[in-house]
Amino acid sequence: MYSLFQKYQEVVMYLVMGVCTTIVNIVSFYLFVEMFSMDYKTATVVSWVFAVLFAYITNKKYVFKQKARDTKSLMRELSSFFSVRLMSLGVDLGLMILFVSQMALNETVAKILVNFVIVVVNYVASKWFVFKKTKEDAI
Repeated sequence: MYSLFQKYQEVVMYLVMGVCTTIVNIVSFYLFVEMFSMDYKTATVVSWVFAVLFAYITNKKYVFKQKARDTKSLMRELSSFFSVRLMSLGVDLGLMILFVSQMALNETVAKILVNFVIVVVNYVASKWFVFKKTKEDAI
């Protein structure tokens, strides 16, 4: 059983951190919309910023276990992480507009549904483009 966990540890940790990131995203979105009467599109962007900062730290430290080798590689990693997440913000915002404006779904329900898609998109992008293993990592 342990070796099974070890084999899928990265995926399991990504899912755990993805759930935590999703909670940060949804709770902050809800607070901005309900408590501060922010427009759902603006709240989507602001809650995205909170979630991306949380995700970067947790993905780097707990999921992909990357250590900054030098400032240049850290900046490359950080810029590629935010670039990939900007793409997912586009998907997030586009689906939110579709679900809320076109399909008249409740904003919070739409946000929850959209996050299922975002978690998958972000995992694939993070694994293959941001925290990809280099030859140096194998040493």
